Amino acid sequence: MTTAAPQVRVKARRNWPPSQIVLTLVGTAVSVVFLAPLAWALFTSLKSETEAVEVPPHWLPKEWTGQAWSAVVESGNLTNWLLNSLVVSVCVTAVVLVVSALAGYGFARTEFRGRGALMGVVMTGLMISPAVLGVPLFTTVQQMGMVDTYWGMILPQCAPAAMVYILYKFFQGVPRELEEAAFIDGAGRWRVFFTIILPLSRPSLAAVGIFTFISSWNNFLWPYMVTNNPDLMTMPNGIATVMNSYGIQWAQLMAGGLMAGLPLIVVFVFFQRQIVAGVAHTGLAGQ
Repeated sequence: MTTAAPQVRVKARRNWPPSQIVLTLVGTAVSVVFLAPLAWALFTSLKSETEAVEVPPHWLPKEWTGQAWSAVVESGNLTNWLLNSLVVSVCVTAVVLVVSALAGYGFARTEFRGRGALMGVVMTGLMISPAVLGVPLFTTVQQMGMVDTYWGMILPQCAPAAMVYILYKFFQGVPRELEEAAFIDGAGRWRVFFTIILPLSRPSLAAVGIFTFISSWNNFLWPYMVTNNPDLMTMPNGIATVMNSYGIQWAQLMAGGLMAGLPLIVVFVFFQRQIVAGVAHTGLAGQ
């Protein structure tokens, strides 16, 4: 009795259609454009200061050195700056999430006189640059005695017109039948909000939280205006102070910039799915 040899299936290799090839090439080109500045900053930070200012410039260091990184660490208080940035960004994110969720749900689900006008006032905040409001905000903070304090850096960043609009659009897309069924069962407005609406809005809340955290972490102008205390400096302000002490040291500047941006890169790597899902759920993807 002979046994037949097992047949091995060979999976046919699919040829890429021309459209897929074009999309891949375009995606690769766009990725190179976005990654090139990061690569340049990294390579420059690994050069000596003399080599960093050579003309014509070159990408790779002739002599690899971590002198710029060690100089930034030794000349600045990185631990304190990192802690200040973390405290400010986390507090701003928490306040913005609470305010945006309550305001967005209120505009989307409650009827009251002047709702359209008030929504228009909130949306006006999208058309005004934060730099224009710098002087009035500083005057207000100064009169309240919050200059050189954490609250002075946190509270003016908690006017989230864009975040209110994002959650407002999401709450409009939640079926009203879910809330009506809960009302019939005896649930109140607050219980519906906390037990039904918030669990459904996790992707959008995650996206809003991540966007707010990144914006607050990168905010240079307002912390620079509202505090002169070296112990309260955030990461961008502290790095700028080190750079201005002895003029522009390009290798140290690139090293400091990478240090300041590293936490944001980590946040994006771990939460990129939440960012994409949040944008998709808000209905802003096609706008």
